[in-house]
Amino acid sequence: MCYKWGKFHAPTNGSRIGGCHVISDWRFIAFMVVITPLFPALPIGVNLLLGPRKPNYIKQQIYECGVETVGDTWVQFKVQYYIYALIFVIFDIEAVFLFPIAAAFGQVGLFAVIEIALFVVILAAALAYAWGRGVLEWI
Repeated sequence: MCYKWGKFHAPTNGSRIGGCHVISDWRFIAFMVVITPLFPALPIGVNLLLGPRKPNYIKQQIYECGVETVGDTWVQFKVQYYIYALIFVIFDIEAVFLFPIAAAFGQVGLFAVIEIALFVVILAAALAYAWGRGVLEWI
């Protein structure tokens, strides 16, 4: 049986793989490749064609919460905040990878258990290294 356009049908003769026409399956993908760029391009093009163009000095000014900036606007942030955030993301993703193994723990073999244990050991070593270097100190 072939599945095409939401219906199952009997295989037909001709160029086919597994009894189904391959070219008809790729037409949908080609159609989406052609149509998909139009979704962002069409509104942008309509805005460029029909949008008002009345630039003036006030509209070109930088808007900062309605208040003009005083002093230097360039502020350096401590890199430590970004490193702290990256460590959070790494361990958050670890939880995402561990959840499927925990959900199907009774069905996985010994090899998968060893692999996940190695994964946890590597991340624990990374946590110990970061902790030892003082990366987890907030200020």
